[in-house]
Order: sequence, then structure tokens, then C-alpha cells
Amino acid sequence: MKLWGGRFEKDTDSLVEDFHSSISFDQRLYKFDIQGSIAHARMLGTIGILSSEETEKIIQGLEAILADIAQGKIEFEIGAEDIHMNIEKLLTERIGDTGKKLHTGRSRNDQVALDFRLFLREEIDHTKDLLAALLDTLLELSDKHIETWMPGYTHLQKAQPITLSHHLMAYVQMFLRDLGRLGDTRKRLNLSPLGSGALAGTTFSLRRDDVAAELGFDGVTLNSLDGVSDRDFALEFLSGAAIMMMHLSRLCEELIIWSSGEFSFITIDDAYSTGSSIMPQKKNPDVAELVRGKTGRVYGDLITLLTVMKGLPLAYNKDMQEDKECVFDAVDTIQKSLLVMRPMLATMKVNADVMEREAKKGFTNATDLADYLAKKNVPFREAHAIVGKLVLACSQRSCALEDLTLAELKKVSDCFEEDLYDAISLQTCVQKRRVIGGPAPEMVRESIRLSKSQLQELVW
Repeated sequence: MKLWGGRFEKDTDSLVEDFHSSISFDQRLYKFDIQGSIAHARMLGTIGILSSEETEKIIQGLEAILADIAQGKIEFEIGAEDIHMNIEKLLTERIGDTGKKLHTGRSRNDQVALDFRLFLREEIDHTKDLLAALLDTLLELSDKHIETWMPGYTHLQKAQPITLSHHLMAYVQMFLRDLGRLGDTRKRLNLSPLGSGALAGTTFSLRRDDVAAELGFDGVTLNSLDGVSDRDFALEFLSGAAIMMMHLSRLCEELIIWSSGEFSFITIDDAYSTGSSIMPQKKNPDVAELVRGKTGRVYGDLITLLTVMKGLPLAYNKDMQEDKECVFDAVDTIQKSLLVMRPMLATMKVNADVMEREAKKGFTNATDLADYLAKKNVPFREAHAIVGKLVLACSQRSCALEDLTLAELKKVSDCFEEDLYDAISLQTCVQKRRVIGGPAPEMVRESIRLSKSQLQELVW
């Protein structure tokens, strides 16, 4: 008989049993369900609903069930519907009628809301650790490549010279924001909904604050309707996860491009590449491609939950059973992606000579030549036009700006002097960009220092 079956005259249809049950996926919450139940039982003992003997009996029973599940000794029942009912049924079978008292003063509605918050809080902490490890690797690479010259791009066309360190530090900033979003989400979810009941609280004088403190929450939710129907914390996590996957995807896209024969900026380690079943020469960046592809899964997870929640009246509705699988999928996807990204980056070979050679092509110093004229009091728009004509001439002759003789340059403008060749050298173009956030080595070193400090603050 169902634990809720008192008012029913017929058994649930077998098709509905399977369709209605969530134990196939929400069994993942077993640890958190038992943690919450132990804290709830202890509080019931404190307020006299349970005797001290009953409290201890329930807690010991729950701890034994927790150990058995962890050791794979428990087979959950579809007929018991969900993880909450499965554990309560197991408890009652083991300790008798005392187990039936555990659910006093709570509903599955506030119980699942509690479990879900406990689960996501733990997974956010784990995700933060993985992301912090990836940031450590990016910062190490940035430290190493402060003077590894490379072309910077806009529209995937060579634009201006920068360094690999400066380029990687752009991703450091993205991932630091992701880390901050995870922390913000954790702060907002860290309130206990237990005590909200089905929707209107309970007539029992529950000590909600005691339970919240035992479970490591910062406080309790302040409206029982919202307590059971809120999934903003899950949506916030999914939103942050989607943005983080987008950042990972952008980085992977560049690794894929850079490892191509057309670029050859990097060589991805064999351990993070695969071959072709027909073409012997192939070495494919499959890991980076998979991370890029899995981004779509996490986008879908976010849209799934947004769609589930968009038209629900207060308070709890069975639609909300659909909140878990998309979050579970996003958690697994983001963590696996972060886990594989770090060693792939750490083991890749940077072909610094190729990067530097390519940085000298494509007139990446054209802006610096225009700036040279502007510093000689030539209006910038006029300087821009002069250099544009020089670029056109060099393109037609298949030469670089620095290949032009001073005499040739003076025919265009008397402002050109011998010092222009130093002004438009690759190293000067980078080193003179000493603005905060710029690619000059000293500016990148400062950015690395500040980012390391910010990382420590966000992690601890």
C-alpha cells in the first residue's frame, strides 16, 4: 500500500507507476535526503515529538540505510515512487512503527526542496574546485608565455600583435567571472526550506533555525509558498553553467583552430587527440570538439527548466519533478569538461616561433605606424589614410611595411624618420601598450598578480 494511499480505492495503474516514479534518477539524492531526515528527527526529539529513544532509533536506522546504499546493498522500488518514500519505507521495515513518526511536520514538497539545495550546494563547491584548478593552469601558462609574441585577431583576421599570455588572460577573466557567479548562486541557495510543509507550514512548533544550522545553511526561507516552489537557485546554477560552457567552447574553438595545419600555433598532446579509421595521417582535436559540442547540452538544460517553471501557479506542481534530470546533466557535463580541459591545456605544445612569425605578417603594426604619425601632430584620420595607402602598396608588392625604405615613406609624409622602424617593430608594438589591461609584459604581469589574488578570494 502507498504511504499516501489512505483515501484511494484503487491501485495506481502500472503504466502510471513507471511514468510517475522518479526513483530512477532522484536516488542520486539519497545522501542528502538522509542528512535532512537525521537533522529533522533530532529537532523532533528536541521539541518532544519524539522521545530520546525514538530519536536515536531513527537516526541509527537512517545511518545504517546510508551505509547500505553506499555499499550497493539497496535495490530501490519503482512502486515507492521517489527517494523520500523509498528511504521511509526501508526505515519503517527496519525499525517498525517508530519510522512512521519521522515525517511529522514535513511534506515531500519541502523535503525535496531541501535535498535539492543540499545536492546543488555540494556540487557547486566541487565545480568551483575544478574551475579553480583550470584557472591555476591558465595562470601558469600565462606566467610562462609573457613574451611569446602572437597575432591578435578581430573577425578572425590579423589585427595587432599581442602575446599568448595576454590572450590566455582574457579567458582567466571570463572564468573568474564564472567562479564569482557560482559563489553568488551558492549564497542565495543556502537557505533551508524545511518547515514550509506542503505549502502552508505546519502547526507543530518546529525549530527551523536549528535544523538549518545543523545542515550548514545561513538561515531559513521566509515564505512557505516560495520555500516549496522556488527553483531559482537551480536556474541560477544552470545559467552560470551555460555561460561557463560558452567560455569553454570559445577556448576550445581557438585550440581547434590553432592546432590546424593552417595555423600550427599549438600541438595538442596525443593523449587528448584521436585518429581516423581511414586516414592514417589524421590527428583530430576530439576532446576540444566534444567540449564545444557539449555546450549545447547545458544550454538545453537551462531552457528545459525555464520552460518547466514558466507557467506554474503556486505552490508545488508535479511538473517540478522535471527539475532534477536537467540539473544532474548540467552538473555532470560541466564537471567532466572542466576535468579534461586542465590536462589538455597543461600538456599542449606551444609553437612560439610559428606564432611570432605569423605576428609579423598581415600588417599587424599598421595601427602603430598611424599612431607614430599622430604623435608627430598628423591628425589621426589623415594618418589612418596615409597608412592605409601604404598597406595597399605593400600588398601589391607582397612586402611588409618595415620593408619600405625611408625614402619611399617620405614621399608619402615628411614626418617619417629613421626611428619609425623601431616604433613598428613587433616587440615595440606590444611593449609600448602599457595601459591597464594591455599586452605589455609589465601590464600582463600585474594582471596575473591581481587575478591570482582574486582567485584566492573567490575560492576561500
